[in-house]
Amino acid sequence: MSTVTPIDKNILIVAGDVSGDIHAAGLIRALKAADPQIHITAIGGKNMQPLCDDFWYDLASKGTNGFIEPLKKMPLWISLVNRIREYMETKNPIALIVVDFYGFNHQVLEMAFHRHIPAYYYVTPQVWASRQYRAKKLAKLTRKMFVIYPFEPAFHQKFGGNAVFLGNPLLDLLPAPLEKTYDVKDAKNHAWQLGLLPGSRGGEIKRLAPVFYQAFKKVLKEFPNTQASMFLLPDADETKIAEMIGEPLHKQFHFVKDKNYEKRSQMDFLLACSGTATLENALLGVPMAVAYKMFWPTALIAGLVIKVRYISLVNLLADKPLVRELIQHHATPTALAAETMAMFQNPRLLADMRKQLLTLRAELGEPGVAQRAAQEILNDLQQKN
Repeated sequence: MSTVTPIDKNILIVAGDVSGDIHAAGLIRALKAADPQIHITAIGGKNMQPLCDDFWYDLASKGTNGFIEPLKKMPLWISLVNRIREYMETKNPIALIVVDFYGFNHQVLEMAFHRHIPAYYYVTPQVWASRQYRAKKLAKLTRKMFVIYPFEPAFHQKFGGNAVFLGNPLLDLLPAPLEKTYDVKDAKNHAWQLGLLPGSRGGEIKRLAPVFYQAFKKVLKEFPNTQASMFLLPDADETKIAEMIGEPLHKQFHFVKDKNYEKRSQMDFLLACSGTATLENALLGVPMAVAYKMFWPTALIAGLVIKVRYISLVNLLADKPLVRELIQHHATPTALAAETMAMFQNPRLLADMRKQLLTLRAELGEPGVAQRAAQEILNDLQQKN
């Protein structure tokens, strides 16, 4: 086995959205801990930036989702693709690691494949949910994929992919669930804690923040002591979101920037945008309803290509409608308030949902996911050499 110098240990890591940035940061820490000589070059986000030896661009803050919206970012993507191509040809990294964000990262994988650079996918996109033909391409372009749900290795194996499940990386980030009961004597006058999670992307927040706020106001009419917390990313502009809501904020409504999930863990019920947040809520054991409003052309295309019964990760893992899903025109303040009030009126429903959510946590592995993935990548590269 050949001996390599630090400059030969260049690894390129590319992430493109908020959750990918967080997971990539955990993997970078694990790689550096396992081998301090590794040199990380990256495109990603604010969590990755201070950990990298050479950080190029905060793509996560520009992230988009859907089918139509990414087209607006094409000039930026072309510029970054050209830079990555030049880097691969001049630096010849020992590995490429991409994190989620298929729309951009499949192009990066193609470039690595044609230059014989070993490629790994950490947090593989959910191709089992839509456009399953992409699984065959991923099998061709990657040396190994680190998937985040226990059913995924069998799916990718059908397409020739080398996929392993080491646990869900959210377990590295989330605290253990709080001890919580719903023994409420006077439900109507109880100081219920209602959490609102309108999403991380600008479009999501614009579409859902006002709806969630109006749902909270409707809940107040029946449960007047309810306190609402709208959870935002650390760099979110509260003033802009207040402007989106479009009216003076109620004294029992608060914006929260919750870095360690402590406040969210204390919520009795959550209204959440579909996405990673729903799985976070499940791992914390916090009952919820899920809402999603897409840009209408995106919704039209999604209806044609999505092959799964549910939009929320929680229901997909449970394989049943464990949490209520309200999509597009069904995601109204009235409907969301009704779902919330039904739970507050019967706290036993909250206790039952919490119990079922925590059974999902047990199915997703143990903490230490990033460390296990880093070691597998380094072992695989050593075998290559």
